Amino acid sequence: MISNSKSRKVFQVINTVVIIAVTASCLIPLLNVLAISLSNSQAIVANEVGIWPKMFTADAYSYVMKSTKFWTSAAVSLKRVVIGVPLSILLTLLAAYPLSKPELAFPARKYYVAYLLVVMVFNGGLIPTYYVISQLNMIDTIWALTLPCAVNIFNIILVMNFFRNIPAELEESAMLDGASQWTVLTRIYLPLSKPSVATITLFCLVNHWNSWFDGLIYSNYTYNYPLQSYLQTIVTSTRDALFEGDVKAIMDMMNLNTTNIKSAQIFISMLPLLVIYPFLQKYFTAGLTLGSVKG
Repeated sequence: MISNSKSRKVFQVINTVVIIAVTASCLIPLLNVLAISLSNSQAIVANEVGIWPKMFTADAYSYVMKSTKFWTSAAVSLKRVVIGVPLSILLTLLAAYPLSKPELAFPARKYYVAYLLVVMVFNGGLIPTYYVISQLNMIDTIWALTLPCAVNIFNIILVMNFFRNIPAELEESAMLDGASQWTVLTRIYLPLSKPSVATITLFCLVNHWNSWFDGLIYSNYTYNYPLQSYLQTIVTSTRDALFEGDVKAIMDMMNLNTTNIKSAQIFISMLPLLVIYPFLQKYFTAGLTLGSVKG
């Protein structure tokens, strides 16, 4: 009766229209960026490019990717992800597990949670952070890109709340069988927390892959730049080359402009995330919602 009612049919129509509109609002800009990156500069200047390329050319991708600096910075980003993401997940789990215990088992829990909430809102600032990184001799090393952001308070709170939703009886039965806290974490909590772990994995991956500012301030040499930092400098270096009358740069830029290059940069940088996200999406919603139920 509900599925055949008039109000139900109206709701389904409205719901379908809204979903299509939201999907289009996300997809059309992406298609536009891709079309611009594959279009000739004349079509871009004439504002003729919509969601389909005009005067198709892949010169922008060739210009961005032909340099060895591109592949060097891509290797730095890959190294950053390989080191930074597992490190962040490990520290998040080790912090969230004890904080998920009741105050009877962990009396100081409320003080640690309060401390984390404070440092989540307030931090030392850029200059003190840079000074600490410098004094630890981490400038121009991969650790300057991974250690400062290794602990994310939001992720800790998310996983902590997810752990608190797991029935305490599971841990009690395991402890009666002689299991240690480490065994409880690895054999019970982690297998039941795949949505939460997948969620923070996605957050950490996006954070490390898209971060560019720390690469600029913690690296003195361009060969230590991660990919996003390198891509951010391409337009500036191209303008400088053209201003200085670099003939080779002028020849390379005949069919390009800054909009074309920027669009190619954007699509190159988002491509790995577009490939990885569908594999984590099924866990993403469950991990985000279940981890936000309790405080």
